[in-house]
Amino acid sequence: MLGRRSVLAMPFLARAAFAQAAARVLVIGGGFGGASAARALRRTDPNVDVTLVESSPVFTSCPFSNEVIVGLREIGQQRFGYQGITAAGIHMVQGTAVSVDPPTRRVTLNDGSVLGYDRLILSPGIDIAYDALPGYSEAAAEVLPHAWKAGDQTLLLRRQLEAMPDGGSVVISAPANPFRCPPGPYERASLIAYYLKTNKPKSKLLLLDAKDTFSKQKLFMSAWAKLYPGLLEWVSLSDGGKVVRVDASTRSFETEFGSHKADVGNVIPPQRAGRIAVVAGVTDKTGWCPIDPVSFESRLVPGIHVIGDAAVAGAMPKSAFAANAQAKACALAVVRMLGGAAPVEPRLVNTCYSLVAPDYGISVAGVYRPVNGLLTDIEGAGGTSPIDAPPETRALEAEYANAWFKTLTSDVFA
Repeated sequence: MLGRRSVLAMPFLARAAFAQAAARVLVIGGGFGGASAARALRRTDPNVDVTLVESSPVFTSCPFSNEVIVGLREIGQQRFGYQGITAAGIHMVQGTAVSVDPPTRRVTLNDGSVLGYDRLILSPGIDIAYDALPGYSEAAAEVLPHAWKAGDQTLLLRRQLEAMPDGGSVVISAPANPFRCPPGPYERASLIAYYLKTNKPKSKLLLLDAKDTFSKQKLFMSAWAKLYPGLLEWVSLSDGGKVVRVDASTRSFETEFGSHKADVGNVIPPQRAGRIAVVAGVTDKTGWCPIDPVSFESRLVPGIHVIGDAAVAGAMPKSAFAANAQAKACALAVVRMLGGAAPVEPRLVNTCYSLVAPDYGISVAGVYRPVNGLLTDIEGAGGTSPIDAPPETRALEAEYANAWFKTLTSDVFA
């Protein structure tokens, strides 16, 4: 039987127990964004209960996968486990999120299990928009690989290049903005040109583009003129470079001005936010996720934050480094919001290296802040490699690129 003192203490004990209950943050997607967010949450507030949901037991990195395509790296060097995540005190759940119920703050996984949350962070990456390019499909991608999600597609494109006879034709199509890794198609074209020059010098590479301008354009085109004259040809949107249809049966790329047949074809197709973002209701008609640039909270569904490639991040590009930076800012905002405080306006940095050849690197950096609801470049901050840099500088930047990758992956997965 409870005495008067015990009865009077019960409300206090209940409030104390409630106050000490750990806030639950659920992170979906174990790539550069999601894994970084989970780790940053634990560093910022070790009392937060963090769970990371990821469908694969191993993460395969897209950055540096172009080097795998041309034999400069092996796919094993792109793969990272989650031992460091669990060692940091983060609950790791292998599974696929199939539904989100914002009113009850619950996520259902493919095995039927249900996870609750106080705040949800989505880092779903991209899905290939197969329906946006006539003739392209998952089946067509087995003939004309996109290799824009690293793994089997990366190795397929590598095998095709290795099997192509000298004198063959490689055709790459680059999509309109926005898409994952804006400099990626041009680094890929550069390194495939290097491979052809080194191994199959009678071959040609045609890069068909749905744009007139692209990231680090002056640096890439200057390098192409020096390293790959007569081997690599870029066709802009204005010159008829936009691919409007592909035919896997003939490996043909159709533009408004003609058709180009490839011995090896690489279709980099239009993209959209990963499927769970659509299911959660955080995508708009563009297929991407509008966010508050201070907290990364969805503008469409309260309590859900979106980071990385899926987010509409204004001037900040869709890159691994950007996802890592956004994750850390988002984690800080989430912890503050869980504690009843307003998030702090972030300053975000993105750095991106590209290899034009194994000993020829170029880079771009940017610094961003929220302005009028979008992440905006801070004028005078950041910049690109000098256009007239000597070979020694280009070789040094190639070394920096490798160090950048090691530092980034260590920060996220080690």
